[in-house]
Amino acid sequence: MNKLLVATAMIAALSAPAFSQEITGFNIGVLGGENAQDRMTSSECFRSKVEETLGVPTKVFTPADYDGVVQGLLGGTLDYAWLGASAYAKVYLTNPDAVDVMLTKQNIDGTTGYYAIGFARADSGINAIEDAQGKVFAFADPNSTSGYLVPAAELTEKYGKLDDYFAEVKMSGGHEQTIVGVANGDYEAGVSWADGLGNWEDGYGSGAFRKAADAGLVDMSDLVEIWRSELIPEGPVVVRRELPQDVKDKIYALVDTIFETDPECGYNLAAGEAKDFVPVKHEDYLGIIAARKLEEGV
Repeated sequence: MNKLLVATAMIAALSAPAFSQEITGFNIGVLGGENAQDRMTSSECFRSKVEETLGVPTKVFTPADYDGVVQGLLGGTLDYAWLGASAYAKVYLTNPDAVDVMLTKQNIDGTTGYYAIGFARADSGINAIEDAQGKVFAFADPNSTSGYLVPAAELTEKYGKLDDYFAEVKMSGGHEQTIVGVANGDYEAGVSWADGLGNWEDGYGSGAFRKAADAGLVDMSDLVEIWRSELIPEGPVVVRRELPQDVKDKIYALVDTIFETDPECGYNLAAGEAKDFVPVKHEDYLGIIAARKLEEGV
């Protein structure tokens, strides 16, 4: 039995009248990384499907930074988010009972990971991370896995204190801001994320570069890859643990089958090309949680 049939059977078995008495609305949090209007637009198809599935008003919230989503989940004002692994680690370390881990994106090659990609302008003369020494370098957000935690750790291990290695280290505020900032010359180099599949000229298959290229914000031929991290585990789709179980089951089924029921909506949800969403568990993020604890001195 395929995913869609299983999901249909699961939803049919649930009691909608009982559910309608338990929640009156549903709030989706979308991590920072692109401007708020673009996040709202790309999330609309999913929002409408959630609203139809649950039968309650559903809203999308686009905080300015990653921590806005983290705090929304911790405070109970958000019910759902697709987090990066580091943001999930922060939620878990703050309150291990706040959310349930559900699913994660599976790439078109069957992997469930992605890369932090260092990059610069193609005409900058920076063709490797060593060429960026003494330059202004941009990370995305302190709570971003690929936009800070992993690349900062890997680069520090190899090159030492980054404030000494680079002329200046800046936080752009998000992946889109880093990409556009480097393209515009605000930063001489930076780091963002991609699945690393397909062509650089397209922004790879999925990720921040693909979204920026699709939106016409950058011409990828104006940029060049200068560094790549080790494979990073794809972040989890999470829901607030206190939600009724039937709500969780319906959301799980919706995300689990999104590429079968509406491939275009799946493309938007996955930030580009992907195979589908697959189950994931808390234990898959123990390494990132350990790295986050080390970073915070917990």
